[in-house]
Amino acid sequence: MNIVASAVVFTVDDLAGSRRFFTTYLDFREVLDTPDFTWLSRDDAAADIMVHQRDLELPRERIAQPVVAFAVTDLAREYARLHAEGAPITRHLWRNPWGEWLMCLTDPNGIVVELTEWIAPSGA
Repeated sequence: MNIVASAVVFTVDDLAGSRRFFTTYLDFREVLDTPDFTWLSRDDAAADIMVHQRDLELPRERIAQPVVAFAVTDLAREYARLHAEGAPITRHLWRNPWGEWLMCLTDPNGIVVELTEWIAPSGA
């Protein structure tokens, strides 16, 4: 596996508030902004920040859900390898409409590891 980037992912109640905080006070810029998800980045070596909107219809968890996200190359190959090795895959490989492939693994303590690969959308 060739890890090519890292990000810190947070799930929050107030997506706009987090976006405003990171862009106003820490000089992050919006890369992608949707109603449920904001991707923030900087031009230096800082890890990207991914902020997901918590589903307000679901009960609030009492503990934080840590997520570590890694951008990798050839995610389909990595998925096949991890599946064959019996890794604890908790979200099978899927593609988001904006051109990103994702899968998740969860460690024994509940830490989610998200592996992602950007694939440009068709026609882009």
